[in-house]
Amino acid sequence: MAKAKYTRQKNGYFQTKVWDGTYTKDGKKHLVNLRTNKSSRELETMVNEFNAKVSAREFVRDSDSLFIDYAREWLKLYKADASLNTRKMYENIIEKHFRDINCHIGDVSRAVYVFTINNIEGARTRQQAAMTFKQVIKSAVRDRLIAPAALDEIFEDSVKIKYKSPEKRPLATHEKAAIPLADFSPMERAFVYILFGCGLRRGEAVSLTRFDISLDRKEISVNKAVAFDVNTPYIKDTKNGIHRTVPIPESIYPVIVDYLKGLKCTNLFHMADGSYITKSSLDKMWARIIRKMQKVSDEPISNLTPHIFRHNYCATLCYQIPSLSINKIAELLGDTPKMVVEVYNHEILGKEKPAETVSAAMVL
Repeated sequence: MAKAKYTRQKNGYFQTKVWDGTYTKDGKKHLVNLRTNKSSRELETMVNEFNAKVSAREFVRDSDSLFIDYAREWLKLYKADASLNTRKMYENIIEKHFRDINCHIGDVSRAVYVFTINNIEGARTRQQAAMTFKQVIKSAVRDRLIAPAALDEIFEDSVKIKYKSPEKRPLATHEKAAIPLADFSPMERAFVYILFGCGLRRGEAVSLTRFDISLDRKEISVNKAVAFDVNTPYIKDTKNGIHRTVPIPESIYPVIVDYLKGLKCTNLFHMADGSYITKSSLDKMWARIIRKMQKVSDEPISNLTPHIFRHNYCATLCYQIPSLSINKIAELLGDTPKMVVEVYNHEILGKEKPAETVSAAMVL
């Protein structure tokens, strides 16, 4: 006969201490007493059931933290590695839209969430606020301040946000035609031609130095990016940390050669002292670029951004399939094949001619 795991104490109970999954203020495991006057087997069953609940995170620890205070700590602690722009987005949402949430983190309800989100103007801002709110609550669950069941109670079928991101489009025919005709300055022309011919993100282009360009191999090394802290530029890694080398097209090559010959500093796109261009100066340069393109175009040039040049680059390459594989296109973009398929699938499908292809292939 197997020996009983627990013995009856002098008080007549079978009892033991078990960890409830939380910690005391001094960092020690918080233990609770389980006991029964029935049998050792009964207590063993109670312990197993209790441990199962702990594993399912059903127990939460008490906290006096207000939602807004926890949200600020969440940003400081768990989003420390996010990009500056991302942290600023979170900070704006928390300080502007969450500051009036006065309840404790453990008391957040569906009504609090719905009221907060529905009182925010602008679909994009509501979308960002909803995303931030959910991340804060999920973090509180992991920190055992909120029971997991609250996730469904707070968010299920609670807020409908209708937001459609701006359409990703390539260059219009008249926009492309205006590029070689526009009276750009050397820096403006180099910037536009690199965007057009190499598909770099704006920050990647701004970060280029003369040492990133190999005229012998006709290649550009993309290994960093410039971002802005308000107006001040700073260097960061490329998106997703993907470094790559992209070829310089023949039509772009002479522009880059001429620009490098006259460049008197290291940075391609720079201020008068040779330092990286500031956000305000970059915006002014882009405004001049649009004006100069508009001057030589009979059709309006509106909502043209540097990223549209990147979409144009990818869309154009998609039309070269199968001469270029989707994997190679993704490599040139510094992105994933999945992104290429998801974002540019309409370009790939538009290139397909199933009837002609099947007819040509199925010949007896």
